[in-house]
Order: sequence, then structure tokens, then C-alpha cells
Amino acid sequence: MSLQTKVLERSFAQLKPNLDEFGASFYQTLFSRYPEAKSLFASTDMSQQRQKLTASLILVVDNLRNPETLMNALQVLGAKHVGYGTQPEHYSLVGEVLLSTFADYLGPDWTPEVEQAWTDAYAAITQLMLTGAERAN
Repeated sequence: MSLQTKVLERSFAQLKPNLDEFGASFYQTLFSRYPEAKSLFASTDMSQQRQKLTASLILVVDNLRNPETLMNALQVLGAKHVGYGTQPEHYSLVGEVLLSTFADYLGPDWTPEVEQAWTDAYAAITQLMLTGAERAN
């Protein structure tokens, strides 16, 4: 897994002051674009869910230089998501909304380089989570 660590760290640092708002915006966009996703969160405390999303992003960025820790954490997360009803096809929807939310929050700093770095990172995240999900089945 060869990711653009510096680009990811730098762009994420720009978001950090607005992480709560970022998480709220992510879910608002997800439910707006994909109303069927709401049912996956029917019994979820959305305030806690937003915190889980931002904590997961922090975990990823903080461990970009510790690939083994990151790999293990994401595989465990993927296994947990099986219990939530997450299907493999949901990952592309989440990725689309996540990248769109990054673009909204980074504005002019959402350059082609930053977009590619996050696209690659999300592909790696998805692969690791799906590996964890497969092991859970």
C-alpha cells in the first residue's frame, strides 16, 4: 500500500478544526443522495455515529506511518460493519460521499493531487475493511 502520506496528513490537518461539522455534513449528504441508507442507521445515535466517523478518520491519518496497526484496525472495523448490515456495495456510496465532503470542506485546496491521494487511501481502506468483513463471515 503506497499512499501519499504527507498529502493526506496535510489536507486532514486543514479539516481537523471542523471535524464535527464535517461528520454532520457527511451524513446529511449520504442520506440526501441515498435515502435508503437511513435504514442502516435507524437505531443509531447519530451524534455518536458522527464521532465514530471522525475518530476513524483520525485513526487512519494518525497511523499512516504504522501500516500494520492500521491494517489490523481496519480489518476489525470491517468485521464489525458486517453486524451493522453493511454490504460490499455500500463502500462505493460512502466513498463517493466522503470524497465529496472532503472537496466541499477543502474548497480550493481540493487539488487533483489531494483528490488522488484520498481516492487511493479510500480504496485501500475499503480493501482492508472488506478483508475483515470476509473473515467475519
